Amino acid sequence: MGSNHHSHGWDDADIAGGWPPLETGEVQALLAGFPDLPGPARITWRSARPFSAAARVATAAGEIFVKRLPLKLRTPQALREEHAFIAHLRQAGLPVPRVLADGGGRTTHVRGDWQYEVHALADGLDLYRDAVSWTPLTRLGHARSAGRMLARLHRAAAGFAPAGRSTHMLVARDDLLRAPDLIAAVAAECARRPLLAAYLAERDWRDELAPLLARHRRLQPQLATLPRQWTHGDWHASNLFWSDASDAAEVASVLDFGLCAPTFALYDLALAIERNAIDWLQDQRGHPDTARALLAGYAALQPLSPQDRQLLAELLPLVHLDYALSEIDYAHGLLGSRSSADHAWEGYLLGHAAWFASPAATPLLDAVRGDA
Repeated sequence: MGSNHHSHGWDDADIAGGWPPLETGEVQALLAGFPDLPGPARITWRSARPFSAAARVATAAGEIFVKRLPLKLRTPQALREEHAFIAHLRQAGLPVPRVLADGGGRTTHVRGDWQYEVHALADGLDLYRDAVSWTPLTRLGHARSAGRMLARLHRAAAGFAPAGRSTHMLVARDDLLRAPDLIAAVAAECARRPLLAAYLAERDWRDELAPLLARHRRLQPQLATLPRQWTHGDWHASNLFWSDASDAAEVASVLDFGLCAPTFALYDLALAIERNAIDWLQDQRGHPDTARALLAGYAALQPLSPQDRQLLAELLPLVHLDYALSEIDYAHGLLGSRSSADHAWEGYLLGHAAWFASPAATPLLDAVRGDA
């Protein structure tokens, strides 16, 4: 595929891939260190997800999934943090594909400026393989099953308590949400993150964040007593495999823990609603029925009190703050794309928060609260 490979972009159109696609030669060189995966290797499909290069690969031992990321995005330590969480969830019975180790027992593999990982192929059907990330679920049965599986993940995550993630870039954190002062927290992040600081230095970012401050002040004290636990961070149908192609299909496997971090369960649930119940790429219309179905599936295993539902509604306008800033680090620093960084700040961080303050959001927020 070479230079004809494309990735999903910021809108409904494809863009040229942010990173060069995986090629057969590099995959075969990587797999030479895996005695259980004898060559030759053949790439059967390349992912269109934008933040890495990934592909399904056929070997004599069966198909596997190979993923390559730039070392500037994921160090070996950062990748091992994801793998440790995956291993914990698998041991607890969650259907998560196994991370494969090479002949030396390693699951992270550095070659030049790149970092590789190899996964067993997930069980089930990849029904949403071609769906652009964060397009809404419209099959309510799928939404209910996704909610149930998210509740299972939160139960399985109990007891996993390493210190946290060693990176801020493209990780779903809750640091800004929990900070007593949003402006001071962003300024502190700039002091630690020069890529973010360089971008925000060119904006009146304090004034631009001002409309969010009152909502943040109301929300932040409610989070103080919520226990931290590791969460998925990107719960969307494209990160799930399914039992069959029907409207009643159940989630068969959970994928892609690249954004995982210690946050809290309602944070992950709010992200799931944001990812699956709003058509950000088309008419920016909320889908209240999808939100209800997702919450019903979740509550079937993890009951939600009226206070939980109210807190979810208050979380939704701000739950994306930390991740949006991390996309600026990525776009401005790694890709050198000012337009992508502008989209992360203006269209994502500020734009999503503004949408939740508009009349268009009212039916969705009412559904989340249980008022309608």
